Order: sequence, then structure tokens, then C-alpha cells
Amino acid sequence: MPTKQEQQAFMKTEGDINLTEARSEWWTAQIDEAARAHLQEDEDVFLHQTLSTPCLNVLSSCEGIYVEDSQGRRIMDFHGNNVHQLGFGHPAVIEAVKQQLDQLSFCTRRYTNLPAIELANKLVALTDGALQRVLFAPGATSAIGMALKLARAVTGKYKTLSMWGAFHGASLDAISVGGEGAFRRGLGPLLPGAEHVIPFNSYRCVFGCQDEAHSLCLKPIEYVLEQDGEIGAVVIETIRNTDVQIPPVAYYKKLRELCDRFGALLIVDETATAFGRTGKMFAYQHYGIEPDMMVLGKGLGGGVFPMAALLVKEELNKAQQMSIGHYTHEKSPVGAAAGLATIRVIEEENLLEHACRMAELMAKRLKSMMETYPLIGDIRQIGLLVAVELVTDRVSKEPAVQEAERVMYSCLGKGLNFKVSKGNVLTLSPPLIITEDQLNEALDILEKSIAELA
Repeated sequence: MPTKQEQQAFMKTEGDINLTEARSEWWTAQIDEAARAHLQEDEDVFLHQTLSTPCLNVLSSCEGIYVEDSQGRRIMDFHGNNVHQLGFGHPAVIEAVKQQLDQLSFCTRRYTNLPAIELANKLVALTDGALQRVLFAPGATSAIGMALKLARAVTGKYKTLSMWGAFHGASLDAISVGGEGAFRRGLGPLLPGAEHVIPFNSYRCVFGCQDEAHSLCLKPIEYVLEQDGEIGAVVIETIRNTDVQIPPVAYYKKLRELCDRFGALLIVDETATAFGRTGKMFAYQHYGIEPDMMVLGKGLGGGVFPMAALLVKEELNKAQQMSIGHYTHEKSPVGAAAGLATIRVIEEENLLEHACRMAELMAKRLKSMMETYPLIGDIRQIGLLVAVELVTDRVSKEPAVQEAERVMYSCLGKGLNFKVSKGNVLTLSPPLIITEDQLNEALDILEKSIAELA
């Protein structure tokens, strides 16, 4: 049996640990009697699982960049499960969903509907026609499953290559290609043929890459593809979301070339990074490549409705004789209406440009903090997706785990919510609609909380 320390080590990969003394102190100081009663009800009725049981607090409402708890405290949400590109409850998305509910609330199997067709065509257009076929699903985990099935059907190969530490969803097939211990451990045999390699890491590169392209990081991928010969697809998060790993352009150029050379499809998982999070509509567009498949989810439904999609190249439309998805809510007219409204707001409100401007402001403020506080070992940013990695020493790069937790709870008490990944990485994902004043307020809270430790 793993020790408590070993269990917490792999539990930290996706989020902060909710069973620590700091969490208990938070409950004692911040949660009133009524909220505690509801939290106990939650714990008594839901299946327990790591990272979410017991819960942190009880929410009562959400709007814009804010969530509000049952005690009436408004909190800026820089977490949002990455569904909140438009913030919460955007009027355009809410209105589109309401209108669709009145007109066509459900689409029975064997039929289609105009919102679903329009959304599919819009997504294709956003890829400039690089990915021309679409299939919808009620969640990105299901879309990952569809991608895996299609890869097998098209290539005739059942094996995949993916990254340790990656997250592609929580179903059995998704955790097989995923690489996080909190989701995989103790579940026995997973999907056969799911091979893994060490992922890219710009701050803690285990290969000691000295070149900007991190060419040594690609050697294991090249080796496995060459030696195995039966890998049908490489599955990768374009940008690793939780601790924000941003490979250089040369990395993806070489990865695309390797997939082509060894006959493997390139599947990019953009569940958490699409729709403007990185400053472009899709993260792969930073790299000048075309994937063979792309998985979308989370923000596609505007933070209102669960909606996901698989986009693939035209030449992969070869599975007529099997059901790749066939989900009950596959062509949900309500989900499609939410998705269309989401994209329309991003375009009409110029949120990609706005996100880039806010990203510049964020970068300047964080650079100043790093110059002031040695606790900050590294800052990784692409658009409005940011990692602030805390260390006890910049030379040894020892993770500052306790300090990260203290900063998180201090910020939460001041009105700022975000995720802690890997135990020591503050992951900041503000909504794209955030204003300059709101962003400065959030960064003031972050700096004050870091300064308290200094």
C-alpha cells in the first residue's frame, strides 16, 4: 500500500489536496454553520473521490468573472474548470439557450437540426477548413473516446502514444491514454496498447535540453514510434493545462513530421485551451501545423451547457459501417445554440484581441513580482493561461508546496479563486471578458498574499 505522502504526491497532479490541515483551518475560519451543514449533506450523499470530496464551500450564484458563496462573498474565479471564457451566465448564451428551449429542446436520433449543422460548419470554418468533419458529444471525455475509436478504424492500429501527467478525461479509455495517478491507480488493467512517454517540461526538463527546440524531449517519442511500429495515434494536450507547459514551435513541427513518417495520427486535445484561452481560437494555431483530429469541450457550451466536439480531416471520414459516437444528446440543439452564441460573442466582442491585451498586462505585473519575490521560481504564460511556480530555492527548484497552499487560501479569503497544480503551481485562468481594473485587483490580491510569506 502506498504511504500517505506517496498518495498525496500523485493526487496533486490535477489539483490542490483537500484533506490537509490548511483546508481544515479554512473551514474553521471561513465557513459558517449553515454552509457546514450543507457540506455535510453533500459528503453524506455523493460518492467520495479525491480532489472533490469533501468540497471547499457552497456556491449560490455566479455572474461575469465572479462566483458567490452561500455567505454572500463574491469571489473572482480564475479557475472555472476552464468553461468560463465568457465568464458565467453571459446574457447572449443564456438568451440563446432560452430561445432554443422554446423552439426545439431535443433532437431525436436519426434526425438532425439547423443549430447543430450551423455549429459544425462554423467550427470547420474556424480551422480554415483544415478539419472538415465534425461529431458532437455531451462531454470531451466522450469525444476522446470517439477519437480513439476512429484512429483504430482508420489506421488498423490499436496502440496509442501519449504523455505521463496528461489529462484526457475520466472514463476508462480516457484515463488509459491519460497519465495522472489520481485517475489511473488501483483500477487494474487499462486499455491495452496505451503507451506513454515523459512529457515536455520547460522548467524541469528531465533530459537537460540545452536548445530552444527541446529536441531531446522528442527522442523518446521518436524511439517508441520507430521501435513499436504499431502506434496508430499520438494523443497530446496542445498546451498542458494544469501546470501550463508550452512547447516551442519547433517541438510541434518535429512532432508533426514524426507522426507523418511513422504513420501515426496526431490528435490534439484542446478541451481546456480552445476558444481564445491562449489568445487564438485554437492553441494549435500558434504552431503552424495541422492536426489530424482535435477534441473540444468545456468552453464550447459557454459555461452553461455541456457540449463537446471531435473535428477531423476529410480523409478520415471512413467509419460509415460503425458507430463512433451515437450519443443520446449528440446533436443537442440546445448545446449547439450555446456553442454558436459563445463563438459569436468571442468574435463580435473581439475577445481574442482583448485577451492578448490583458495577457500583456498580466505578464508585466507577474514579471515585476518575480523580480521582487524569490518564492516565484518560474512563470509560464500563453494568453490568459498562466502558471506561477513557487519554489523554496531557485537553484534547487525545490517545490514550495506548503507555501503554495497558504497563498491559495490567503487569496481565497481576499476574493480570488484559482487552482493549485502539482502541489506548487498556481494556475491562473481568468475569463476572457475580464477588465483591466478587475485584473489589476486580482493581481494585487495575489501579490499581497505572496508578500505575506516573504
